[in-house]
Amino acid sequence: MKAYVFPGQGAQFVGMGKNLYDQNPLAKQLFEQANDILGFQITDLMFAGTDDDLKQTKVTQPAIFLHSVILAKTLGDNFRPDMVAGHSLGEFSALVAAQALSFEDGLTLVSKRAQAMQKACELTPSTMAAVLALPDEEVEKICAGITNEVVVCANFNCPGQLVISGSEAGIDIACEQLLAAGAKRALKLKVGGAFHSPLMEPARAELAEAIQTTTINQPVCQVYQNVNAKAATDPAIIKENLIAQLTSPVRWTQSVQNMIADGADHFIELGPGNVLQGLIKKINKDVQTEGLQ
Repeated sequence: MKAYVFPGQGAQFVGMGKNLYDQNPLAKQLFEQANDILGFQITDLMFAGTDDDLKQTKVTQPAIFLHSVILAKTLGDNFRPDMVAGHSLGEFSALVAAQALSFEDGLTLVSKRAQAMQKACELTPSTMAAVLALPDEEVEKICAGITNEVVVCANFNCPGQLVISGSEAGIDIACEQLLAAGAKRALKLKVGGAFHSPLMEPARAELAEAIQTTTINQPVCQVYQNVNAKAATDPAIIKENLIAQLTSPVRWTQSVQNMIADGADHFIELGPGNVLQGLIKKINKDVQTEGLQ
């Protein structure tokens, strides 16, 4: 069974999507439509901007979404997913690809999400850190023991690779304790803030209203959502999980494990980069992976 997966923030690169724009009339039409919806020429920044241009959250998130979704749409009848999932931002790409969200609504939500997250980042100095070679349970235990600062597990990426999120001070304390507990690395990331933590509550509240008023249809296949790693097809449940996503961890390891348990043996990553293919191989080396850009 084929599972299509969609990357999240961090996968961007200058030139992303340009081959699609140049070679496919449908892709060109959708990119131009996106420029109109967003109110700025995101294609200029994607195709010929700088790394710094692309690192702006308000640009990064729609750019990755557009690359992934337009790629899925250009596949036409060849895009026949048995199931889909996306990592963080990629969940919106997955929902559009699976026809639960329209292209226009998906892009509008992603743009609002990016702007709301940027505002939340500016309220509190906060960051994230990657933790390598320590069991998930040990990382969770250490984070839970830091009670005077916000520190939580944010991304369960694959066994032995987890990302924590929280206040600047909280992350510093956690990194020190994690290294003392035997982590191979506890490295602060160059991100704008504490994604997938309680510090994103202002963004969650702002996005919740937009999601509630957006039409979500029943998808053409099961969508495995970040919040609980479970398959969903009920629009009401999809909405609920999407609203909770910003302040909840991305359960990617569990999502992939559940997809495999439900029959997935061929994973196809749509969009920039190949990060998800690498994570999936670390979760289960026996499944087939490939990527399309």
